[in-house]
Amino acid sequence: MAQEFSYEIVEKIAVLSENTQGWRKELNLVSWNGRPPKFDLRDWSADHEKMGKGITLTNEEFEILSKAIKSM
Repeated sequence: MAQEFSYEIVEKIAVLSENTQGWRKELNLVSWNGRPPKFDLRDWSADHEKMGKGITLTNEEFEILSKAIKSM
């Protein structure tokens, strides 16, 4: 049985793309289950009621990723 969880999009940072059904790949700061927010990259429905699989990154992980992208 799936466990209940909660989320709050604390800050919308960027929309990377949108498909024909209106789902958008977004980078946001999201608080999961009341915990401190983390950087989150995933697909969201237009109303943010449904989500696809994604990844969450701590501040430290996001900084490393940012440096790696800038060095490419």
